[in-house]
Amino acid sequence: MARNGQQPAEAERLARSTEVPWRLWGPYLSERQWGTVREDYSASGDAWNHFTHDQARSRAYRWGEDGLAGISDDRQLLCFAVALWNGKDPILKERLFGLTNSEGNHGEDVKEYYFYLDSTPTHSYMKYLYKYPQGAYPYDDIVRTNQRRSRADFEYELLDTGVFDEDRYFDVFVEYAKGSPEDLLVRISIHNRGPETATLHVLPTLWFRNTWSWGGNGPRPELTLVDSGAVASVHPVLGEYALLAGGVPEWLFTENETNTERLVSMRNSTPYVKDGINNCVVHGRGDGVNPDFRGTKAAAHYTITVPAGGTETLRLRLRKGPYEPPHPDGEDICGADFEEVVTARRVEADEFYTSVIPPSLDADARNVMRQALAGMLWSKQFYSYDVSRWLAERGAGPSTPGRASRNDSWHHMENTDIISMPDKWEYPWYAAWDLAFHVLALTLVDEQFGKQQLDLMLQQRYLHPNGQIPAYEWNFGDVNPPVHAWSTIFTYRMEKARRGRGDVEWLERSFHKLLLNFTWWVNRKDRSGKNVFEGGFLGLDNIGVVDRSSPLPTGGYLEQADGTAWMALFCQNMLEIAVQLALERPAYADMCVKFVEHYLWIASSMVHAGDNVGMWDEEDGFFYDVLRLPDGGGQRLKVRSMVGLLPLCAVTVFEGEVLQKYPELVPRIRRFLDARPELTAFIHDPSRQGVAGRRLAAILDEGKLRRVLATMLDEREFLSPYGIRSISRYHDEHPYIVHVGQQEYRVAYVPAESDSGMFGGNSNWRGPIWMPVNGLIVRALLQYYAYYGDSFTIECPTGSGRFMTLYEVAQELSRRLSAIFLKDAEGRRPVYGGTQKFQEDPHWRDLLLFYEYFHGDNGAGLGASHQTGWTGIIARLMHLFASTSAADVLAKGKVAPVSERDSVSVRT
Repeated sequence: MARNGQQPAEAERLARSTEVPWRLWGPYLSERQWGTVREDYSASGDAWNHFTHDQARSRAYRWGEDGLAGISDDRQLLCFAVALWNGKDPILKERLFGLTNSEGNHGEDVKEYYFYLDSTPTHSYMKYLYKYPQGAYPYDDIVRTNQRRSRADFEYELLDTGVFDEDRYFDVFVEYAKGSPEDLLVRISIHNRGPETATLHVLPTLWFRNTWSWGGNGPRPELTLVDSGAVASVHPVLGEYALLAGGVPEWLFTENETNTERLVSMRNSTPYVKDGINNCVVHGRGDGVNPDFRGTKAAAHYTITVPAGGTETLRLRLRKGPYEPPHPDGEDICGADFEEVVTARRVEADEFYTSVIPPSLDADARNVMRQALAGMLWSKQFYSYDVSRWLAERGAGPSTPGRASRNDSWHHMENTDIISMPDKWEYPWYAAWDLAFHVLALTLVDEQFGKQQLDLMLQQRYLHPNGQIPAYEWNFGDVNPPVHAWSTIFTYRMEKARRGRGDVEWLERSFHKLLLNFTWWVNRKDRSGKNVFEGGFLGLDNIGVVDRSSPLPTGGYLEQADGTAWMALFCQNMLEIAVQLALERPAYADMCVKFVEHYLWIASSMVHAGDNVGMWDEEDGFFYDVLRLPDGGGQRLKVRSMVGLLPLCAVTVFEGEVLQKYPELVPRIRRFLDARPELTAFIHDPSRQGVAGRRLAAILDEGKLRRVLATMLDEREFLSPYGIRSISRYHDEHPYIVHVGQQEYRVAYVPAESDSGMFGGNSNWRGPIWMPVNGLIVRALLQYYAYYGDSFTIECPTGSGRFMTLYEVAQELSRRLSAIFLKDAEGRRPVYGGTQKFQEDPHWRDLLLFYEYFHGDNGAGLGASHQTGWTGIIARLMHLFASTSAADVLAKGKVAPVSERDSVSVRT
């Protein structure tokens, strides 16, 4: 809470962050650089096997770095992370281990236990926990056992190996606190949870990203021991820093250079290579470290003996400038103010989150929300990828068309930025549609960063000249749902509600680039010119009967209900943006009419197909994909899935301000509608006024809305105790089956991990609950509520006899989604299913993991275990219903909660 009516100190840092570089240092180090497209120079394009975890300790990276609980500057020139060794592992624990896509029975998967406990948006305070076994890490056992298991089996997890039995492990807490933007205090606390005294080797490590082995004639950076507890760092761009280490560590120096002798049996260019410290500590090979105590990688080696139940603490400090010896009166080399600074930043973090998290939430909910936001802030990563240079280094380029390579039509891309990513291990690369969801939660704590992230994807270095937004590094040209405009207008409206005025210049800049993207969609994804879209992937991997990104076994093509619904929502969002711009600048009034017309063409095409088969099924009261056959005929693929719920989400309420300011637009729109009555014959009539004279752009009229909601809110179909399933439970007993020639294609309800290899083994839209699309459904319900008000009620759950307003339905869905993470009446968290350690152990049960998706029946976490990126939207949902009432929505027409932090900001 703010003291003496002032903003929290962290809010003040945010306000001054354009003047004072508080974000210069942060958790920008990935947790996996190996197995990425950037580091893949193989002929086959097999990134996972070209650069493996086993090679990572010995091979210098080309484009980035990784580490454990690591930080770096925002250009990742200088990196710091913690390495560990329990005296039994075959290698130092310098980075997280996990299975590659081909090794795991459900695809790639990190096999470690680590938690992002706290972070402020400027990273003035951060806290991380890594659980390190005292016995040998079972690398081979994990790989072999998972490879033996089928898709029908559970994954073999680290807890299953027994390595944590009897609590024989260390809790390693790493805290960072900034004394100033370039003064970083590091506090490492080692807790022995086991029954006996145990020894741990702790190696805080400082190193330079290797930028010198790939061309260029600049001076090489260097680390040098200048005192028994200090290393000087000199970099031609970053300047001078000093790493100060308390206690009496043994210093080990080597070079961040590839050990070619180990990897390819070629003589090393230097005796000191990347794995020299590993070989010295683990194998006793002292010849691998430089006796002159200089190099490009250095570690302070501490050997710590911790009694059972005891704790030992290490202190280090990385600060800008040349090394200055401490005063001779015995002052701690890390500074007499060390504990004072760490404590102050921790208290300031508490004050900041007290201003962000609504006070009506209980302690457990506050813990969930804070860890969700911490995970999102820790997942910011430095991303460097010059595609043109990468292609040239692989022998492919614009003038060598015979050398086809991944992303070879994206030569313009030169990315060197801090980007919010889904996950630092499984997704150490950005995904554009994920990013749009990240922003919803990120703007709760750092509005500026959220806007910058949306802006980034529209810059010349990212957006393709044809207008396509890059998808992800495995295939920048893949098709992701067009949600960028939705996130943009959401962010603008939130800022406007809090401050009284939005950033019009940012919105205008975004609009022009989004116009390019909209044009790309219209020209490239509407095959027949009938406003029916075939996106391909569209974010919903294997939800259909067939792989929607591959040629169909029947020939022809798919008309996708979700693809067309995404485009209808895109039109509505562009209309919203045009309206906001027109209220400020008259030149945009014509664009409002343009997007009204676009929206009506697309929305009408979904429901009315003329003489042909359309997506709306009147008998079922639901939307389906249509398989358009080569002879022009069509067949609905009657899978009840999220595909059929997305048309519900294509809805936006309008207040009518632009028509009041520009009344001349009214007859233009009326002439368009009068000349084409078929456009509004089957969708909601946009001229019909609702609560407070509002108008609604919606594919579903009231009758269709009630029918779709009745299916969605049926617990025998989509409604789970933990949110909306991606496929109806109806398909559990009634799988949908199609025969093509001699081949059978089927879709059944699969509430947990995928039984299909489509799009990788751990990707599953066939039953589990996905947080981002649930968020879209909640947003849609609130839009409908702002229009229909309290007069519209629906049975929820269907058949229960209990009727709710649409606000209450949205609130109920948010409650169910939040229940995934919160303790139930027995004190158990559904997210952890039957994992006893997480459910009962006091050192585990309040630690949260934010999974990629969740079991459709019991809410257990599935898929990537740290994908806070988009599952972090739960923080926005929890905040929303703790700070906004139904009356607020009816009064404002939009959801615009104001937190204590925002109200303090306005007052001051």
